[in-house]
Amino acid sequence: MAEYEKKVREILLKHGCYFVRRGKGDHDIWHSPVTNRNITVDGKINIRHVANAIMKQAGIKHHF
Repeated sequence: MAEYEKKVREILLKHGCYFVRRGKGDHDIWHSPVTNRNITVDGKINIRHVANAIMKQAGIKHHF
């Protein structure tokens, strides 16, 4: 099973996104300057589709 969480966070940082606060459970809230929106990032991302959905919400054109 692939682990996408670390890669997702690295890509978010590379595109200027930043950590805002802890969310509920193991979720974190990040802000994307591309879309000017907050996005939720799960602490464990094991599914490619979830990783791609986070990239889409952040306005980043990256696909796993």
